[in-house]
Amino acid sequence: MFRVSIEERPRWRARAQEFGFEFHTIDGASYWDETAYYQFSLEQVESDIEAPTEELHQMCLEAVDRVIDSERWLDVFRIPTYARDWIRASWTQRDKSLYSRLDLCYDGINPAKLYENNADTPTSLYETGFWQWLWLEDQVNNGHLSRQVDQFNSVQEKLVNRFRELSFERPGEALHVSCCRDSKEDRGTVQYLQDCAEEAGIRTRFVYVDDIGLGEKGDFTDSKSQCIRWMFKLYPWEFMLREEYGAHLPQGRTQWLEPPWKAILSNKALLPMLWKLFPGHPNLLPAYFEGDSNAKALGRFVRKPLLSREGANIQIYVDGQLLDQTEGPYNDEGFIYQQYCPLPRFGDNHVLVGSWLIDDQPAGLSIREDDTAITQDTSRYLPHVITP
Repeated sequence: MFRVSIEERPRWRARAQEFGFEFHTIDGASYWDETAYYQFSLEQVESDIEAPTEELHQMCLEAVDRVIDSERWLDVFRIPTYARDWIRASWTQRDKSLYSRLDLCYDGINPAKLYENNADTPTSLYETGFWQWLWLEDQVNNGHLSRQVDQFNSVQEKLVNRFRELSFERPGEALHVSCCRDSKEDRGTVQYLQDCAEEAGIRTRFVYVDDIGLGEKGDFTDSKSQCIRWMFKLYPWEFMLREEYGAHLPQGRTQWLEPPWKAILSNKALLPMLWKLFPGHPNLLPAYFEGDSNAKALGRFVRKPLLSREGANIQIYVDGQLLDQTEGPYNDEGFIYQQYCPLPRFGDNHVLVGSWLIDDQPAGLSIREDDTAITQDTSRYLPHVITP
């Protein structure tokens, strides 16, 4: 695993605008960074990332199976009482899912370690499935990369195929897609999913989350008062369940992507649960709930809120000293402690590997860099290649 400098493509920013990649720069700083790329061997990708990703995913599903029928565990995961039977039914009937991303600590030498499972609303999908592949094609055609290099990236192909499979169960039905109003990144992610769904032959309709309404008959509606029968929402389940209409979700007739059972899989309470079920697994880090006698005995640990996202409200402690922290709105739902496993550094860059799954299958890699030890939503995105 190497970080390799490379010349940027001419006019790539103008081209990004043409392709709708409007968030390549955030607050004046580069989000997409193509001044370098990460190089992996095929063995590293297949053995150290792809195979563990598949195994970790199955372990996570086993954890859901343990939690779903336990009121005690559902309490720990902070699942509202009114939604439990609905979530349980969603799992029992195996409501279909679309995609997820595992965040891994990997340095090219040691076994990858799971930081967390972004199973409900992972972003950086467009950059992974389309834009970094376009970068690879351009750099090969420009002569800056060998035609022998490849990329671990079947994200777009698998997304289109997955949408096609899902459409067979809902023939002719439109798919509503939704996200928050003030995020270009979220809108770009959802637009990419719309493009993939439409390539699979599915009609799509867009509605902002704050325009979702509740009709007189209990059906969810869009801004044009059309009933929402099938919907992908880039909006976390823990937020949906706490909206004013949250109590009506179990009675609604909408089929959701991602399904309700992902409220368990995307919760950081999953991490201590995994360590309980699979203690000592080479791809897991020891993790405990706050208050467990084993937690502070870790010595070096990361304190994470159960429901935090995008690196918010994270604290890193080493030998009792606060090493680093981030601000954010997540402070009330409880915390877990996970053994501190520092991100590998390439120069001054702390590097996080994202491993994507589409339809439960490993599908691609994303690389995020930051000058600090905690990856956040503005951390740089860099492409990758596989060498023969």
